[in-house]
Parts: sequence; C-alpha cells; structure tokens
Amino acid sequence: MVQSITLAHMPPELALYVAMYTDVENAPFLKEQLLAGNSDFEYAFIDAKMVASVNHVLAAAFRAMNDYLNERLKSRNVHSEIVFSLSPNNNIGEAFRRFGVSESTRDLLVLKVATMPEVTLESVAQHLSTHIQGQPSTFDNATFRKVADLERIRKLYKLSSPNSRAGSGKAVNGIPSTDASEGVDETKVLEVQILGLMALRGAT
Repeated sequence: MVQSITLAHMPPELALYVAMYTDVENAPFLKEQLLAGNSDFEYAFIDAKMVASVNHVLAAAFRAMNDYLNERLKSRNVHSEIVFSLSPNNNIGEAFRRFGVSESTRDLLVLKVATMPEVTLESVAQHLSTHIQGQPSTFDNATFRKVADLERIRKLYKLSSPNSRAGSGKAVNGIPSTDASEGVDETKVLEVQILGLMALRGAT
C-alpha cells in the first residue's frame, strides 16, 4: 500500500510516496539494482528494523528534500540523501550499511520523491507491486512497533536503554532520564532523542 505524504513547507508538486513491506523475499535483487545504478529503482530503500517511528523517517525525508531544493545534496540524489539523513554522523558509506536495504532485509521501507511530473502515486504503486516480493503493510507507528529493533537503534545512536538508567534522574544527550515504570512511551522517548541527534548533526 503506497501512501502519499504531505510535508509542511514543501512545494505541493514535490510529493513524497511511502510504502512498507514485511516478509520481503527479494532484498538481494533490490540492493543489486541500487548498486548497478538502475534509474528505474531510484528509491530510498530502508531496512525498517532501523527506524523507530514515522517521525524518525519523515524527519530524514524532510531534511533530504530541503537539501535537494537548495542544491545541498551530499550524496547522489534525494533518495540516497534520505538514507544518509538518518545517520547520526557524516559517514555516507556507514549510513547505507546501517540503514539501507541489505541481502538479509525482511522488513522494508520505501520512499519515493516526485522529482519529475511522471512520478505519481499510481506509477510508484504499479512499479513496486511488480518488483517487490513481500507483504504490503501500513506505514504507521503500529507497524514500526512490530518491526523496529530498538536495541540496535539505541546502539547505533549511542543511546542508553531506559532500564539501565531508570530512576537516575540524569539527562542523557540532553533528554531527562525516565523510569520505565512511570508508563512513559519508550519509543516516543527514543524518537525525541534521535531527532535531537539528527538535528545536531545538521548543525555541524
């Protein structure tokens, strides 16, 4: 199921299309198309296990699209820039290894920016349905809660587990520590921390 996403402060003609798949069986083929530079497969193919929430990936998309509009891309195109924008550092190669599709990817997040008029919801949906062997899923936080590997995400962003600092009252990366027993949404706390780190990288 491909969804059209409207991001604030973006021109309406620069549409963003997003799709989520689980139980993907042909990730090696998709990665091969990217490595070959096949323009038909110019998407941001992201391992969904490395994304904590909807806001996490949309923040990366917004940054990449903004850099595209202002001709500030550091990678090949706006789609590779989305993957790069997820990274907590400026190592492009590491960003693709950590967040991009790999041969073992089973849960796949796909983003397509309409940089040309012929890119439409219908064209994207048809192309993906033809070439992705997986189960379409809904792009929402409920899906991310099922597939996201929060422990791997914490390690990548160098964030402590809530349980390891429960009740300490100390701030970690500027975010106050919270006891898990207080009923705070663990994913939401992680999301806030990640977005802060992504913003800091953009300021350096």
